[in-house]
Amino acid sequence: MKFNRAVAAVLVAASVFSNVSARRAPPATNTDLNATEPQFRELYKELVETNTSLSVGDCTLAAERMAARMRAAGFADSDLRVFSVPEHPKEGGLVATFHGSDTTKKAILLLAHIDVVEAKREDWTRDPFTFIEENGYFYARGVVDDKAMAAYFTDILINYKREGYVPKRTLKMALTCGEESSGAFNGAKWLSENHRDWIDAEFAINEGAGGALDANGNRVALNIQAGEKVYQDFTLETTNPGGHSSQPVPQNALYDMARAISAVAAHEFPAQLNDATREYFTRLAPTQTPEIAAAMRAIVANPNDAAADAILSRNKQWHSMLRTTCVGTMIEGGHAKNALPQRVRTNVNCRIFPGVSVDAVQAALASAINNDKVSISLSGPRSPATPTPSLGANILAPIEAIAARHFPGTPIIPVMTTGATDAIYTSAAGIPTYGFSAIFMDADLGGIHGLNERIRVKSIMDARKFQYELIKYYADH
Repeated sequence: MKFNRAVAAVLVAASVFSNVSARRAPPATNTDLNATEPQFRELYKELVETNTSLSVGDCTLAAERMAARMRAAGFADSDLRVFSVPEHPKEGGLVATFHGSDTTKKAILLLAHIDVVEAKREDWTRDPFTFIEENGYFYARGVVDDKAMAAYFTDILINYKREGYVPKRTLKMALTCGEESSGAFNGAKWLSENHRDWIDAEFAINEGAGGALDANGNRVALNIQAGEKVYQDFTLETTNPGGHSSQPVPQNALYDMARAISAVAAHEFPAQLNDATREYFTRLAPTQTPEIAAAMRAIVANPNDAAADAILSRNKQWHSMLRTTCVGTMIEGGHAKNALPQRVRTNVNCRIFPGVSVDAVQAALASAINNDKVSISLSGPRSPATPTPSLGANILAPIEAIAARHFPGTPIIPVMTTGATDAIYTSAAGIPTYGFSAIFMDADLGGIHGLNERIRVKSIMDARKFQYELIKYYADH
């Protein structure tokens, strides 16, 4: 799971304003979610305690357990697909279908990954794969990232089924594996490329953004992600016949690489905006100092405003949100201390602005380096160039309306993450994907990917109720 880590810090003053829609909120829920909370806790606990780390875990088992709960609630076997591939039998997932009444309307996809980052018992205060409630928090690996969403998506569909709800739009849920581990079988990618019909939808709700809390546990902002940057590594390589270091020559593979890296460091990609970043800077401006507020408004009016760009780029998060970035991260070269280097390689890691192609970035790097002695090639698989999802009223207005009731006075801030989630695959497949968990998190993000991962019990229960209403609203419109 990837969050904009600077959101909590830069939005401390955001409570001075609210951009909540005045539209009428959706009707009240039909299920008493307080009454069904025990069943949710059991489901959540079972999912969290099913180890799904790449080394020893089993995502397929977790998917089967969620399917069993849905089957017990009345879902037909034909609407529950537990999938895997022979090469990765434990890295499977689940696609569930909840049929709507209007076949002319496209479905809504609920996407969550069920694999987790590795966790060693000796490093944790508590057993990372034992679901523990303590002092108002749930603790365990995956209790946030991303089994919280997977659990309440599954629970919400079970509640819908038991209450006899029939939506206009079909609801689809995909619980997938492989998001947390490079090189693992990625279920979202596989579904997007091989069984798009199973997950085809008008849009998808995924991880990627939630709520920010201040140090006292007060709500600061509720974020919705519309777009994320694309991850891509490139390898720069220089070669040379080499020779004895006692007789140096001007042509040196290390020197060629040094000049290439300097060119990469000096190259600045142009500023760009999309719906999410345009709204982000617009809504954030009133909370900032006069200088920064003016720069935010200026960049929204004209992304080519160099003066505004320079002011905003003092903040590394904003600088990254405004453009593609590429940075050298690893270098290796030479074969002996007393020999001229014959080969030098550098990894350049790029985070590409949505909609910009990998080829265009590679060409820009080649142009900046401008040295035919330096080759540039892709490192790892080619990432898809994902389109930017439109953040229209059909998506944003229901969130604003429901938030006005659940979280009154909390500003809604669209964001674009500078990391990446499985949305890169579904978006590339033509399914606009939005990150929205509705889970309010502490400023340190609850230790996700680190030690003693935790989430406030209230945050989970509030998010479950919020999503129950939001998904039903989307499904009926």
